[in-house]
Amino acid sequence: MLILGIDTSCDDTAASVVEDGSRIISNVVSSQNEIHKKHGGIVPELASRRHLEMILPVVDEALARTGMQLGDISAIAVTRGPGLIGSLLVGVCFAKALSFIHRIPLVSVNHIEGHIFSIFLESGPEFPFLALVVSGGHTSIYRIDGFREYVEIGRTRDDAAGEAYDKVAKLLGFGYPGGPVIDALAADGNPGAIAFPRKVIQGSFDFSFSGLKTSVLTHLKKYPHSKKEDVAASFQSAVVEILSKRLMEVAKAEGIKRIVLSGGVSANSSLRSYVKQKALDEGIEVYLPSLNLCTDNAAMIAAAGYVHFINGDMADFTLNPQAYMPLGGSAHG
Repeated sequence: MLILGIDTSCDDTAASVVEDGSRIISNVVSSQNEIHKKHGGIVPELASRRHLEMILPVVDEALARTGMQLGDISAIAVTRGPGLIGSLLVGVCFAKALSFIHRIPLVSVNHIEGHIFSIFLESGPEFPFLALVVSGGHTSIYRIDGFREYVEIGRTRDDAAGEAYDKVAKLLGFGYPGGPVIDALAADGNPGAIAFPRKVIQGSFDFSFSGLKTSVLTHLKKYPHSKKEDVAASFQSAVVEILSKRLMEVAKAEGIKRIVLSGGVSANSSLRSYVKQKALDEGIEVYLPSLNLCTDNAAMIAAAGYVHFINGDMADFTLNPQAYMPLGGSAHG
């Protein structure tokens, strides 16, 4: 069974063909990094316009790499949200048009759910497991008890971790995206050089990164000639410790011995190695997607869409995107 996945949730135009929810046949991503780099971050209007230009060639390329036609596709899975509304509209409208013209079933997928399901494109865990979804737009911990059985246990109260990376990179004089830049700089820095705060939200499993970002700004104003590598390493060390500590606390509280990292920041080398070590100490299994499956892609949308499809969870032509689209229930009540 072949699923065509389409994702235009943010600044990447992506299409993929996945077989039976686990085997990637093709996976095409058109990045907009060069467009947004000069602005120091994503400009929504520019993103949506670029999606309009790239959606057809990207989908055509994804199909061409398989040697198949649209008639061979069992269903089309598209990201409904969350994300930038203008970007989402491009993907949803295009998917609806393909579905209507070619009479192919349509499935809508939550982008966060897609990130979680990216692990099933390789070797996924048994249920239940915990998923840390950490990216430029999201930082949450979910308990996953099965398909469509998701509970958000902790989330950021302000900036997402990836957003904090982008802002700190900008403070250091580097462009967008900030995550890879900070990760590379940190490799040559001293993570103990600057004592940035490791703030946690008491009485919950939530995160907060705005104070950390402000601490970096305050430090750079006071010490403008600080070694950038040390600032990057110290900042990254704080982020990684905050995320890892919370994840291990939730695992203990929930009595779960399987965790998944997902989202763009899960490609961070320090986070991957630190979580693996902490999990080893606690007897917890860690599942890490390959680096190309951490960032936004359509293969993860097709993987989640496959499960929706075989469970009869279909969309119709009234489907509209949602900029804000929570996943499952919430432990916040």
